[in-house]
Amino acid sequence: EQVAPELPPRTERIVYTDMDAAQKKLYAQTREKYRAELLGLIESDGMNDARFKILEGLLRLRQIAIHPALVDKKYKGEAPKFEILLETLETLQAENHKALIFSQFVETLKLVKKELDARKIKYMYLDGKTQNRQAKVDEFQTNAAIPFFLISLKAGGVGLNLTAAEYVIHLDPWWNPAVEMQASDRAHRIGQTKPVFIYKIIARDTVEEKILLLQEKKRALVKNIISNEASFFKSLTKDDVKALFE
Repeated sequence: EQVAPELPPRTERIVYTDMDAAQKKLYAQTREKYRAELLGLIESDGMNDARFKILEGLLRLRQIAIHPALVDKKYKGEAPKFEILLETLETLQAENHKALIFSQFVETLKLVKKELDARKIKYMYLDGKTQNRQAKVDEFQTNAAIPFFLISLKAGGVGLNLTAAEYVIHLDPWWNPAVEMQASDRAHRIGQTKPVFIYKIIARDTVEEKILLLQEKKRALVKNIISNEASFFKSLTKDDVKALFE
């Protein structure tokens, strides 16, 4: 904002979706399992010793909120978050827009790849194992026939210039809001001439909503410390953990 005040506007919007019935059931079962284990563990061993189990439980709940197939390969039900994503991408493609799609989970991006392949929709892909990153960036920037770029948040959240895109979609929220902002800045940076639209797709009544609340609560911490996941978890209290698994 300070370096490039002439940048076009950016608009952020949270898009809420409800979970499918089978998804809700799996989510509730998983939440109860970890909640029972964690509260006992925190009482007996304290917060420090419970951290790995907290991380594991939150990881599973976050994955189920995105798509239950991430934790259960046999899952055959619907994943409304994916339905909204694919409907949005089809609309953007029809209107000749380009979009960046971010997820923290490589397995999520692979599921999106599978859906796009089935629809014969072209895209670029980048995660931590991707070679020739710059060639992929250049292809996306210059080839109008490639509307979408699937990017792992950790691998592509910084250092890429992707101003050909004017839409950014976050499939899952990250603890540190600064990390999401840096990822969105791949499109909203010097060289961008169009307004940028940023969508966060959030599953209702899940840990994803709670992450948004914690982002706000911890925003002061994030501003004071260049926060990574470890420092974020050090800031969690027992009440925070209870709330996450409610």
